[in-house]
Amino acid sequence: MKRFNTIGEFLQFRQLPKPEHPLIYVFKVEPVECARIEASQSWVYDFYAVGLKRVSNSHNAKLKYGQQQYDFDSGIMSFVAPGQVLSLSLDNQVQTIKQSGWMMLIHPDFLWNTPLAQMIRKYDFWDYSVHEALFLSEKEEATLVHILQTIQQECQLNIDKFTKSIIISHIETLLNYADRFYHRQFITREKTNHQVLERLEKLLDEYFDSGKGLPTVGYVAQSLNLSPKYLSSLLKVLTGQNTQQHIHEKLIEKAKVKLSTTDLSVSEIAYALGFEHIQSFSKLFKNKTRLSPVEFRRSFN
Repeated sequence: MKRFNTIGEFLQFRQLPKPEHPLIYVFKVEPVECARIEASQSWVYDFYAVGLKRVSNSHNAKLKYGQQQYDFDSGIMSFVAPGQVLSLSLDNQVQTIKQSGWMMLIHPDFLWNTPLAQMIRKYDFWDYSVHEALFLSEKEEATLVHILQTIQQECQLNIDKFTKSIIISHIETLLNYADRFYHRQFITREKTNHQVLERLEKLLDEYFDSGKGLPTVGYVAQSLNLSPKYLSSLLKVLTGQNTQQHIHEKLIEKAKVKLSTTDLSVSEIAYALGFEHIQSFSKLFKNKTRLSPVEFRRSFN
């Protein structure tokens, strides 16, 4: 695994010109530029990296991030936070990958003493996996390219007391647009997203029927091959609930069915759903329904 501590190290590795500003760099990835990728690579940045790229390969090799195939035929935007490990593997041993697009690198020190330093991680997409990239329409891509070009131009001007605040405002605008476009993606990719919902429902049904208790958000996301943040963001748009709320809602549904259709005691139902302590089950049930399990059962008599 290769680690890049500074933007300068990364640019030197890519044989790109030195940055005008050591803490922020925007550059265009030319269509003629090729990256020769070994069977697998891993790398990590100590800075934020925003990529807006189109990638193709002459041999139609399948590119994968982790276990997920990645569709490179569309305009795509990805966000990598400092310290995040990025891996790429090819089915074939060696391939030549052609890239075009834009890339922006931001060292955390550039954001120091600005509101964005605290706010930047509020954007959930920093914690999405790379295969959960943002797919852009031509119009959306043009909007974001224009902002990147503006930031690039500002970086190339002589630095003065206004430089940093102007660049910061453009970065925030770009992130807000990306947030909007991700929200659109959750809505427009209807078939794919509803397949995720179906898989989630099946997963939770099987888990609760096994009596293992409450699954963690991490377990559910991993089982669906999604990052926890992406899954919660998707569910929030589609159902109004995050993953943890969805898990609790499913468990309460199961408990209600058992309370209203069986003669099992509350403790037997709690144990059947995987709770070691009846108090924990009763507390969660009352928090969600405002009734204790016993009160809920009495309402059917």
